[in-house]
Amino acid sequence: MSRQIVVVTAVHAPSARYLPEAYASLSAQELPGGWEWRWVIQEDGTTDDVRPYVPDDARVTFRQGRPGGPGVARTLALAHAAGEYVKVLDADDRLAPGALARDLAALEDDPEIGWATSRVLDLLPDGTTVGFPGDPADGPLERGDVLAYWRANDFRAPVHPASLCVRRELLTALGGWMALPASEDTGLLIALDAVSRGWFSAEVGLFYRKWDGQATGQAAHTDPVERLARMAVVEARAHALAAFGWLHPGAPA
Repeated sequence: MSRQIVVVTAVHAPSARYLPEAYASLSAQELPGGWEWRWVIQEDGTTDDVRPYVPDDARVTFRQGRPGGPGVARTLALAHAAGEYVKVLDADDRLAPGALARDLAALEDDPEIGWATSRVLDLLPDGTTVGFPGDPADGPLERGDVLAYWRANDFRAPVHPASLCVRRELLTALGGWMALPASEDTGLLIALDAVSRGWFSAEVGLFYRKWDGQATGQAAHTDPVERLARMAVVEARAHALAAFGWLHPGAPA
């Protein structure tokens, strides 16, 4: 039987219209021999507005649940993710060619690597793309690197959590995504950084769509009081994990 990488997507009604583009980018991925992908789409809600955009493909699973935000939806999707690796793909984003193969290469080649990320380009409404300054070098990220950069740069991580690919058992051991109204993916990334080495691919792996309806573009996302509270919980969790000394089994002490 083929080995599986499971792509997990949280979706709500306003972003459902972008699912066909996400599917096209996933269908274009070329995987190494013996591998296949599965796509789990979890609606953050129980509307009738998402299902019409779900592809008719046996490799695609669609589920619904009561609304709780994208982190809750992704974590619920893990119930249907039986593969060895879990790849994040938000409903409004697109994978770059070769992204899944590069993630698999990083994770398969080195058991000390627990998770992988890649370069991300913003995809603007006019179809143009914009990169981010300060990407790390192509290669491994040592434990604590992400937290240190994040603290020194106004809570901005050096790698983008929307490009995450992670070992499934490590993801479930950490409880999935954090129970926060936002930054739940950054919280997971920094928790992973506390217990495992990571990987960054300098090749573009994701096109991150910028549009009016995205959650990170809303005023509530940047409310300073809530933002500081979120960051405090994220940092406390990372410090606790590091203090307990629990490491991903492949990680060096």
